[in-house]
Amino acid sequence: MPGSHKRFRIAQMNRILGDIAWTFLKLGLTSFGGPIAHLGYFRQELVVRRRWVGDETFAQILALSQFLPGPASSQAGFALGWQRGGLPGALVAVVCFTLPSAALMVGLAAILGTAPPDTGLPGGLIAGLKVTAAAVVAHAVLGMARSLAPDGPRAAIALTALAALSLMPMTAGAQVAVITGGGLAGLALGVGAPGPQGQTLRGPSRRGAVACLAVFALLLVGLPLLAGAGTGWRLADLFYRAGALVFGGGHVVLPLLAAGSQGLVPEASILAGYGAAQAMPGPLFTLAGWLGQVAAGLPGAAIGLVMIFLPGFLLMAAALPFWAAISARPWARHLLAGANAAVVGILTIAFYDPVMTAGVSRRADFALAVILFLMLARWNRPAWEVVATGAAGGMILSLA
Repeated sequence: MPGSHKRFRIAQMNRILGDIAWTFLKLGLTSFGGPIAHLGYFRQELVVRRRWVGDETFAQILALSQFLPGPASSQAGFALGWQRGGLPGALVAVVCFTLPSAALMVGLAAILGTAPPDTGLPGGLIAGLKVTAAAVVAHAVLGMARSLAPDGPRAAIALTALAALSLMPMTAGAQVAVITGGGLAGLALGVGAPGPQGQTLRGPSRRGAVACLAVFALLLVGLPLLAGAGTGWRLADLFYRAGALVFGGGHVVLPLLAAGSQGLVPEASILAGYGAAQAMPGPLFTLAGWLGQVAAGLPGAAIGLVMIFLPGFLLMAAALPFWAAISARPWARHLLAGANAAVVGILTIAFYDPVMTAGVSRRADFALAVILFLMLARWNRPAWEVVATGAAGGMILSLA
């Protein structure tokens, strides 16, 4: 009898994991439009259609994914998978959600990434993707400024971050300092309204959560010490640090990666990969697969993909058992609101250099960028349509 009960539980868990795998693979193949759109797809599939969680639990997971650095939609998928199938369910969910975009990005990088063509129709395609990146980042700057710096104090934090970064090299250390300063300023000024206390979510034990936080901190401190030991260690440090420090979504990862990958990946390849990522379903963070492939082949792609997602998942696992208590602390909300306002300044600088300076060099490029921006901001066209228009526009301009 005990043996049959165990076999029943194993069979039940396998069914649950298979259901999670199919559901998140489908979401990974069809979720276009960035993290906000992804979360809408998640709610429709997991709350409305499958009823895996209720709206209250879903809302708390969304709040937590916005509170933490890292890829918001992937972290939400990780937590939702945990609610359904524990740690195995969380891992299956994120692998299946990420796999379609990651495979496409690594494959494209193997063909085009090392030396993106600059002439003929292929060169026009890459040029069009660079212009698309400029339009997308401009739209992100506008949207984030409205949501993350909506009042005088937070606008002042954003402008201060912009001014500070304009006077110093665009290094990862400078960005970390600016985000830290923004968080402290938000705490001092009391910006942002405290939210309601959250509910207890399914996650690791408190001891397991503390262990995840310790691993997160150990890697954040230890990997820079190993970065000089070889290309693989340098990539691990670069992608882990980027994933650990990104507040505000995937668009902010571009300047962090551009600053850290000098000497490993040509700037043209970074922008081409960023433009290609806009056309993919799933998370924008799979740009790490493109950059890792260009820098060190398939092993580099694997390092990039694992290390850029790992810190966000460690933080999510560490926070799940404590979220109800954390969300009740006003100081935590103030700190996050200030850090997010500083991100607006970082993204504004990144929009100018390298995105605008490298992607828009002619009046025709600027005209195409304006059209693409209007498609996003005014006409609410889907991301894949904007990317297709940018690619086609770049090829047409290459014939002129």
